[in-house]
Amino acid sequence: MTRRAASIVWVCARLELVLSARSRWIQIFAAVFAVLALLVAGSGYVLSGGSGVQDFSRTAAALLQLVLLIVPLTSVLFSVMALTPDPGAAEMLFSQPVERHQVLVGKLAGLWLALAASEGVGFGMAGLVLFARTGSDGIGGFLGVLGGALVLTAVFLCLGAALVAGRTSEDRARGLATALVVWFVSVLLFDVAALGVASLLQSGSASRLLMAAAIVNPVDAVRTGVLMALEGTTAFGAASLAFLRFTGGTSSAFVWLGASIVVWIVIPFAAAVIRLRRAEI
Repeated sequence: MTRRAASIVWVCARLELVLSARSRWIQIFAAVFAVLALLVAGSGYVLSGGSGVQDFSRTAAALLQLVLLIVPLTSVLFSVMALTPDPGAAEMLFSQPVERHQVLVGKLAGLWLALAASEGVGFGMAGLVLFARTGSDGIGGFLGVLGGALVLTAVFLCLGAALVAGRTSEDRARGLATALVVWFVSVLLFDVAALGVASLLQSGSASRLLMAAAIVNPVDAVRTGVLMALEGTTAFGAASLAFLRFTGGTSSAFVWLGASIVVWIVIPFAAAVIRLRRAEI
């Protein structure tokens, strides 16, 4: 990337970051996420009849489920809302002497920074409470969950861009509806469908299908990677060993999971660029 292209991307990213920081929806998301993170951290051992604040390790495992549910939804919705500007604004923006893909990169980068900051506020507030009450044991896993959240944010921002790139506000309602479908399929329906199909297959084929599903779906890939980083080869009990045999070892497993995430970022982004270049704006 040339210096001029980097400058254009930075200007677009900074503008989108400022607009996102002023957005009431982003502010609400930051506040809600912070409250939920604090509730998880302060829930203690309620289910087991205890009390008090959980340590970093237990909080990380609980926060991961929250991240896998909320972060994809908010990311894809905010992407759709930010990338479907009013017709006049779109015409003015894309009439400038800059490449359209540079504008797209800048807007996605600015939006990612805004959402990352919102998630960082929640994790930061919960982390301060945990550190003050329980010390720093297990903080690495806690930060790993934050990393998973940032990765999922990038994936679903790009998916949202692929849905609405080149469109205007007249298509925003359709884009939001499609984004909800994408979230529902990837977060909820995919695993149910995989289990349903696996139940119809023989044991070996069913196991391979479920292992492949854990790699192919970006949400499952992040879940698997974070849990393996937190708990090692015991993350899924006996299934962990089967997964490692399927992928060829621990290092290969992380390579496969990382490759899946990269594909889910690159392909939707490339699709968004192609749609944006072909759009008549």
